[in-house]
Amino acid sequence: MVSNRSLTVKIHKRVSALLALDTGLTFSVVINQVGLSFPTLKTLCKRYKEQQLACLKDAPKPGRPAVITGEERAKITALACSKALEGHGQWSLRLLADKVVELGICEHLSYVHAGEILKKMTFNHTSNDKGLGQVY
Repeated sequence: MVSNRSLTVKIHKRVSALLALDTGLTFSVVINQVGLSFPTLKTLCKRYKEQQLACLKDAPKPGRPAVITGEERAKITALACSKALEGHGQWSLRLLADKVVELGICEHLSYVHAGEILKKMTFNHTSNDKGLGQVY
């Protein structure tokens, strides 16, 4: 496992620490050699006793799952690239978020999240040619 180059640094350190402890090295030597903190190494040892090699992987993190799919993100980006509504020179994030909900693309979208979606899609905020509107 240690020679496997596809391992993440985190897992490589964990494997190295467990191997070093198995050879009889002390916690303090392993901490200095591998670069883990004492609490991390202690937790790793505890998890190894309970889970064996499954301790190398992180436990699933809690949190809210993504509710906007890739297809919905694409539709939001396409809408932002379209001509702004009549009476508006350009799309604002609030106007875009309201229109997305009105069109039923997604159930709820805040203007902050709309901005994050456009930012992740590397949306060009300054392009004004070919009818592309700006989003601010």
